[in-house]
Amino acid sequence: MTFARSGGNGGQNVNKVNTKVHLVLPVSAIGGISEEEMDRLRIKLSSILNKEDCLFLDVDDERYQERNREIAFARIENRILQALVIPKKRKPTKPTKASKERKLKLKKIRSEVKKNRSKIW
Repeated sequence: MTFARSGGNGGQNVNKVNTKVHLVLPVSAIGGISEEEMDRLRIKLSSILNKEDCLFLDVDDERYQERNREIAFARIENRILQALVIPKKRKPTKPTKASKERKLKLKKIRSEVKKNRSKIW
């Protein structure tokens, strides 16, 4: 984790204090996950992954370094947890007989409404 000066709120203070947090986390340092999950993590987080297989994150939301550090840890943890979630597979379903009949009934009603709008010769 490194720190740098950041722009934004804080007036002249931003020119003096290193409040921006630059977090670098090697994927190999993440423990407690299997090789499968590690591969899924690399695929899902490829946008914030560099050639050295490290996750990068910059935070300069707040005026205080401590708060930015907390935000950085929370964000990286949230991203890792979201990347490890396996989406449920969709089970394809067919419309029921009743729903097909309802659809046809509504189409007939709509057709009648449109037919009644036309001029009678």
